Amino acid sequence: MASGPLEVIQGGNAWVRCGTGMNLGEAPIYRASDSTLHWVDCLCEPAELHILHVDPETGDAQGEARVFKLEDSVTVAFFRKNKPGSYICAYFQGVAFLDEATGKLDVVREIIPTSERDIRRFNDGGVDAKGRFWLAEIDRKAMAYGPNKLPASYGEPIGRLWRYDPDGSLHLMETGIICGNGLAWSPDNKTMYFNDSVAMMVFAYDFDLESGNITNKRLFIDRRSSFGEPDGMVVDTEGNLWIAMFASYRVMVFSPTGQHLKDIVFSANNMACTTWGGKDFDILYIASGRDKAPDAKADDEGGHIFRFKPVDARGMPKHEFDG
Repeated sequence: MASGPLEVIQGGNAWVRCGTGMNLGEAPIYRASDSTLHWVDCLCEPAELHILHVDPETGDAQGEARVFKLEDSVTVAFFRKNKPGSYICAYFQGVAFLDEATGKLDVVREIIPTSERDIRRFNDGGVDAKGRFWLAEIDRKAMAYGPNKLPASYGEPIGRLWRYDPDGSLHLMETGIICGNGLAWSPDNKTMYFNDSVAMMVFAYDFDLESGNITNKRLFIDRRSSFGEPDGMVVDTEGNLWIAMFASYRVMVFSPTGQHLKDIVFSANNMACTTWGGKDFDILYIASGRDKAPDAKADDEGGHIFRFKPVDARGMPKHEFDG
């Protein structure tokens, strides 16, 4: 446990405003080659892809974001190695490639049949250091109970975690998930972290980089008796986790041992997902969602993009899919 008071830093107001606010901004990724920030609004109709040029030194926005309408909800996307202009993504029902120039979706692997769209959907994901794509589901009925409110009588949630490899093979990696969210790996690639937002828990696994296997699941961060739903996250070069905590106004930082180090407080309740950007990957960009609660604050800035530059931390680019 932390000794002494928790460090609390003011992160500031919205940096880039997205119209009247996105329903749920997700999946920010930064591309160094042209210094662009990419993200999605996954819950608007139709879903949208946003691409914004930023100054590689200062991180300042350059011009307005380009916005593309998408054919289905896309909740997470990553660049493809040696495939300029193409992302791999999780769409509502599985794996797809997404064309940056047109917003066109090319379905690669349908995992959830159309008949199950009312009970499951895909959410967050990650790409490991071997270029494999991990994607996690939501149990939509379990999620409807609310954070940490699923009755024992419900039984095991039906959400799953999958790994899609560059050779096209699909592997079921985990079950029993309510809301599969943020995936990240330690800098030495020996530990994988995985959030179940609605369960309000972060899990750690031993990770074998060569095989892509995970073992020794354990509870790493437990928010059930506190507040904040662990959402999208990244690690820094020291192995600390920077977790966007939904319903908390915060990005929370935890050490590799799970110690709560500090909070960065923003003007949006629903901080959703993080990425490192800038020339030195020392700028944290955070997507957020609109607060639709009856008691939402009138000045809540959810649904816009935030930016924070730590004084003592930097991260790494997100891995690219090797296929």
